[in-house]
Amino acid sequence: MAKTIQTAIEAGSRMAPAKFYIKITPDGPYLLYGNPPMDQEIIVPNDEGSSWTYRKGNHFSTTEEPTALCRCGASKNKPYCDGSHHHTDWDPKETASHKPLLEDAEEYIGPTMVLADNEEYCAFARFCDAYGRIWNLVQTAESQEERDLVIHEAEHCPAGRLVVWDKETGEIFEPPFDPAIGLIEDPVIKVSGPIWVKGGIRIESSDGSSYEIRNRVTLCRCGQSQNKPFCDGTHVSAKWHDKLPMEQEAEVE
Repeated sequence: MAKTIQTAIEAGSRMAPAKFYIKITPDGPYLLYGNPPMDQEIIVPNDEGSSWTYRKGNHFSTTEEPTALCRCGASKNKPYCDGSHHHTDWDPKETASHKPLLEDAEEYIGPTMVLADNEEYCAFARFCDAYGRIWNLVQTAESQEERDLVIHEAEHCPAGRLVVWDKETGEIFEPPFDPAIGLIEDPVIKVSGPIWVKGGIRIESSDGSSYEIRNRVTLCRCGQSQNKPFCDGTHVSAKWHDKLPMEQEAEVE
């Protein structure tokens, strides 16, 4: 009998309509339901070469129900599954905890804001270093300009490992995402990143339980994460690239 775990919703997030969800198959692809839009999300650096924003690249169809997305990293038809998981060397086992992300997060308390960080979910997108490391910035941020920079760096973390809120009011700052799927591309370091799940789309484990609902989640796309189904940044050390075409190279802003 499948293990049943009550679905939690992270503070500051809201669950997408029930038609949107991702089912993880035991030794195969992600099955995407609800036909949300799916586009490349290309990381664009600032004038200092640090990650600063995203630019949409190519659009991909999700008109099939469900749409099978590769999670072993070996498909020749990315981002879709082509059955390569049957004959490639990878470990499909889910190893991530079902505990809420914030439960094991470390807090950094500043004069006006609090930052929570759960490093286990780092997707190595590097927005946290854009104009100073966010862990240092939050501890001195008082002016609106300083607060806006902290919020920008936190909200652009695709994995949601970084969550920031107002110290006085408790307001959590989250981007207002609609349900959507992104395929992260990182031209600066010449790798392809995870599947970016936006807008509170439910992720269902192969055992039938659901992971915590979050506004921002990144799923492993290279097949090598040690925190499956979530990305842990291994695509960077593995120098993994999906070989999908991009409309143009990222431009400096």
